[in-house]
Amino acid sequence: MASASASDSPSAFADPSAAQSPLMAEPFELSLTEAAAEIAARRLSSVELTESLLARIEALEPRLQAWATLLPERALAEARAADAAEAPRGSLAGVPYGAKDIFDTANIRTAAGSKIWAERVPDTDAASIVLARNAGSVLLGKLHTTEFADGDPAPCFNPWNAEHTPGGSSTGSGVAVAARMVPWAFGSQTVGSVLRPASYNGVVGFKPTFGRIPRLGVIPMATSFDHVGVLVRRVEDVALLLSVLAVHDRDDPFSADVPPDDYVAAVQGDLPAPRLGLVRGWFVNEADAETRLVMEETAQELANAGAVIEEVDPGIDFGRAYAAHRVMQESEMAVWHTPLYVGNESLYGPKITVYVENGFSHTARDYVAASDYRREVQRLAAGAMEQVDALIMPTASAPAPRDRTQTGDTRFQSPWSFTGFPSISVPIGLASDGLPLGAQLAGGPFQEAQLLRAAAWVEQALGVELTPPL
Repeated sequence: MASASASDSPSAFADPSAAQSPLMAEPFELSLTEAAAEIAARRLSSVELTESLLARIEALEPRLQAWATLLPERALAEARAADAAEAPRGSLAGVPYGAKDIFDTANIRTAAGSKIWAERVPDTDAASIVLARNAGSVLLGKLHTTEFADGDPAPCFNPWNAEHTPGGSSTGSGVAVAARMVPWAFGSQTVGSVLRPASYNGVVGFKPTFGRIPRLGVIPMATSFDHVGVLVRRVEDVALLLSVLAVHDRDDPFSADVPPDDYVAAVQGDLPAPRLGLVRGWFVNEADAETRLVMEETAQELANAGAVIEEVDPGIDFGRAYAAHRVMQESEMAVWHTPLYVGNESLYGPKITVYVENGFSHTARDYVAASDYRREVQRLAAGAMEQVDALIMPTASAPAPRDRTQTGDTRFQSPWSFTGFPSISVPIGLASDGLPLGAQLAGGPFQEAQLLRAAAWVEQALGVELTPPL
């Protein structure tokens, strides 16, 4: 069982038989949107849902190791307060969630998977944690991350097959949402750290346009690319969360001052069939045979359901773009980590050490050249997206690798972190080895409503919702 904070104990777990909803046997099976609706209608209490989730965690956590810190007593107290309120406090009122352990939480350990910060306890909450709390969501605990959200793996296990990586760096977030330990979780993405674990664990992962969700209080990796994202079960859950989280934060220099859209309305009603740009080229050449086949079958299925599918070539050298992304990411990592890293090299894992050392070796000329190509990629991508509602391609080059010493291939998710454009991964089925596969949709900057509408239509047309065999 994952460790609890000093004021909370696993003894607070409830008897699973006490967590029965009037409408279904197991409240933990509810998606975020379903749970919020049931609690708002008083058909389910926040305490019932929280107890059900805690019982689920107690049953599965020894096998999956998703949680860095659990807060059962605190969560149940917040749930009781939500139930006692005369009216819901917000659109997420009473619904528990988990936060990747790079999101600062006041008086709760935030270690970032690091030996150096193993006992770090912040004084304040991250801006996104404040937004979730103001909307009434109940913090159930902190979820494991790779070391400083980089490549050294977290201790989690893939709920589909324990011998395969669950991805990263939002590792615990992907595992916990897939395993129905929690209906939603915060993640972050600098290269591929939300969408890849979403794909590998068979859930929905979303990152908005760079700066759309405030990130003050989220431990940085590379400030030009760090995005706050979410992992959920359905696209409508993303829309509900974005309606809460898409705000401008004047204290955050990276926060975008762009008015939000009505994201919930965008995914409701009779959704129009979208025009989707299928990106082949590099994504076909770099994917394994089964991923290529399933992606083509998915495109055909979407076309049969009414979508307009047309091949789009943005004219981007995606291999070059990935290399440029790495140069900028590693350089910015080296700047931020220098005060911690120098003199503490032995406390850093092998993979993050390589990235930091690479960052020390990049020249200013390297960084400027990479930045120049980034602007070219942004221009080309924006032009391609003007033709369609969204671009579509595989989320990852293959299912989760059978190797827990790594977190998988980040290349396919990189373009939309590099450009800062919004992207989402939705499950499209299982590979022959029983592991999940995802399709990635990407949209133009601040076109989240259009992207979510297209993704919701795709989700409905495919009818795929994956549940791991636990």
